Amino acid sequence: MSMQQRTVTTKRGCEVAYLEAGSGQPLLFLHGAGGLFPQNPFLETLAGRYRVIAPWWPGYGESRGEELLEDMLDFALHGWDVVDALGLERPHLMGHSMGGMIAAEMAVTAPHDLDRLVLVCPAGLWLDEHPIPDIFSLMPYELPALLTHDPAVAMRLLAGAAELDFNNMEVLKQFLVVNARQLGTAGKILFPIPNRRLSKRLYRLAAPTQVLWGESDRLIVPAYAARWQAMVPHASVQRFADCGHLVPYEQPEAFVAAVTDFLG
Repeated sequence: MSMQQRTVTTKRGCEVAYLEAGSGQPLLFLHGAGGLFPQNPFLETLAGRYRVIAPWWPGYGESRGEELLEDMLDFALHGWDVVDALGLERPHLMGHSMGGMIAAEMAVTAPHDLDRLVLVCPAGLWLDEHPIPDIFSLMPYELPALLTHDPAVAMRLLAGAAELDFNNMEVLKQFLVVNARQLGTAGKILFPIPNRRLSKRLYRLAAPTQVLWGESDRLIVPAYAARWQAMVPHASVQRFADCGHLVPYEQPEAFVAAVTDFLG
């Protein structure tokens, strides 16, 4: 099912671009620090069963208003502002990486305003023995090996419809300009480390929760899945073999099967 791009303005004044398709129970997907990729087959498949909505965070894509978001509370409330602007009632929340961190914050901020919570390789917790790489100091060519089991998959995603050649200075410059704007937003909650004391608030999480992780994740290693399960005892955890950080993109069919089995 083809996703349609639309725009909505929140009460706070953020202009939010989003993708939407499908009908039924609303499912809000919150992307990570890398943004939404041009192709999102897992969203299109899920739209055959749910009303799928995938907004770009301010500072990403055509969304505007990033200057209005300063800290984690702002991001969490912005997420609920989007829910309100779209007239959604008790949506499922699904967040990937940074988006999972924000989805969890939304769920502890308003624990009874969502139905179910899906966290895909979420940031938000910190283990000293497993420090998360500093994405703000990485060169573009270092990203693919961290993001997918097969680095070639990440290269294709980062390239989109274009040929991504980091040896081409014009291509590299364009990539860096877009990436700088996005990371300017992400840095407000991820820099210097992606830890805003979420662990202190997870006791408020009441929604049924599913945690999904790639066994080959080298950005946020699978040891964090065990930490989430310890912090959220009622959460179910599922791992995907031969899969890295970009689970929905690297194994879309298995990912969709796991999510629909959980959401019903």
